[in-house]
Amino acid sequence: MTYCVGMMLDRGLVMMSDTRTNAGVDNISTFNKMHTWEVPGERIFVLMSAGNLATTQSVVSILGERTKAHEDRLPSLFEVPSMFQAARLIADTLRDVIAQHEGIGAEAESAFGATLILGGQIAGGPPRLFLIYPEGNFIEAGADSPFFQIGETKYGRPILVRAYDPQMSFESALKLLCVSFDSTVKANLSVGLPFDFQLYETDSLKLGLRSRIHTDDPYYQAISTEWGAALKQALDSLPDFDLDDA
Repeated sequence: MTYCVGMMLDRGLVMMSDTRTNAGVDNISTFNKMHTWEVPGERIFVLMSAGNLATTQSVVSILGERTKAHEDRLPSLFEVPSMFQAARLIADTLRDVIAQHEGIGAEAESAFGATLILGGQIAGGPPRLFLIYPEGNFIEAGADSPFFQIGETKYGRPILVRAYDPQMSFESALKLLCVSFDSTVKANLSVGLPFDFQLYETDSLKLGLRSRIHTDDPYYQAISTEWGAALKQALDSLPDFDLDDA
C-alpha cells in the first residue's frame, strides 16, 4: 500500500510520499515513489505514484527516456507547452502501459493499475496540480479541492480537511502532513517510513528542498508523541455521555 499527498498553497507546492512496498507481511521493502524532472528557469515536474510497482516503474522510465535525446520524436515533458499537456502526456503513457496487459483479462488489467499525482510549473503559467487515474483521465486541484491523496487515503484525510489553509507556510504544511502520515501509519501497517517530501516555491522554476524523514527523526517522533497526547487531552476535556438522558 501507499500514501502520497500533493498540496497547493499560496506559496507553492508541497508533496510527500511514503516509501513502503510490500507483497505480504514477510516481504516489505523501501522504494522511491516520488520522481522529479526540471529545466531550471523553464519548468519543473514532481510525480508521485500509487499502485502496481511494475506499472509505475515503466511509466517513469518511459517519461525519463523521452526527456533525453531521441530519434523517434515521441512527446517529452521537456517539450509540452503547458502543465495541462504534461498531465495529458503522462495520463496517455499510464493508460498505454496498463493496456499492454489487456490481453490477459480484466482482472490482470485491474491488478496492473496505478494512480498518479503530478505537480509542477512551466514558465508563463501558474503552478498546477493534477490527479491522474489509471483509465487515462485526470482532474485538477483548485479552490474546492486544493490537495490530492492517493493510496491509503482515509486515515490521514480528516486532519487535512480540518487544518488545511492555503496561506500556511511550508513549515506548517509539513507539520500538517507529518500528522496526516502518522495517523495513516498508526492505522495501516502497509504504509511506513521513511517519508520523502519535495517543496516548490511559486515562480522559482527550480526544485526546492527535498528531504527524507526517517523513523528515528527527532521532529517526527515529537510530532507523533505530542499529537497522540493532544488527542487524548482533547477527548478528556469533552463532556462525558449522559446515560440518564439517553
